Amino acid sequence: MTARHPESPKPSTRIWHTRLEDGPDDRAAIRRINLSAFPGPLEADLVDALRADRQAWLPWSSWLAEDTDGTVVGFSLLTRCHVDDVPALALGPCAVLAERQGGGAGSATIRAALDAARAAGENLVLVLGHAPYYPRFGFIPASGYGIRPPFEVPDENMMALVFDPGRPVPSGTIRYAAAFGV
Repeated sequence: MTARHPESPKPSTRIWHTRLEDGPDDRAAIRRINLSAFPGPLEADLVDALRADRQAWLPWSSWLAEDTDGTVVGFSLLTRCHVDDVPALALGPCAVLAERQGGGAGSATIRAALDAARAAGENLVLVLGHAPYYPRFGFIPASGYGIRPPFEVPDENMMALVFDPGRPVPSGTIRYAAAFGV
């Protein structure tokens, strides 16, 4: 999922403190971030629904970026999905407060989430997003692995990241958590 970008100039890229979501204050901050970054409540509501889904939610998969004063400004989420019946991860929603976009907070949370997935022994992460943005993390078109979404989307926007190409990579149709509604 993609957040809108503000018209204001982008702040300089910096190093962000990233950490796992922890408690109700973080949940409220995540909701604020998604409401700021997207034009409506769809993504904020999706995160809440995913958090309630015990089969989709993973305890190490909701990452935040904090400013130097401790303000949470960015968020990335990985949840369980499947390619046919093989477990994989879905990246998204990912968002940054509208006024803080372009400064690297989103990239920092995505990198932290991907590092956590790798450390947890996961091998496949899927994302539906902007083709120019996600390759910086190693994503390539999922069709190269024979992976397809359950809906029509331009090939370049459905991407996959494989951590260890020596391990088997499933092919087939992505099955998202029920909260995605597809």
